[in-house]
Amino acid sequence: MANVVAGDNESFDSLLKRFNKRVQQDGILSEVRRREHYEKPSAQRKRKRAAKRRKSARAVRS
Repeated sequence: MANVVAGDNESFDSLLKRFNKRVQQDGILSEVRRREHYEKPSAQRKRKRAAKRRKSARAVRS
């Protein structure tokens, strides 16, 4: 659960911006979207393999 504490004289806009950034960093929305529909175990393995390939390709380029 992401939470932010309002500082003294902090505007609602800046508080909302910090909250949205925290939610993005914690990966909450991506987790919700991923769990929205059932994913077969074979599809999970395929997605993870593709992510691993992308990550290793990025490491080779750098």
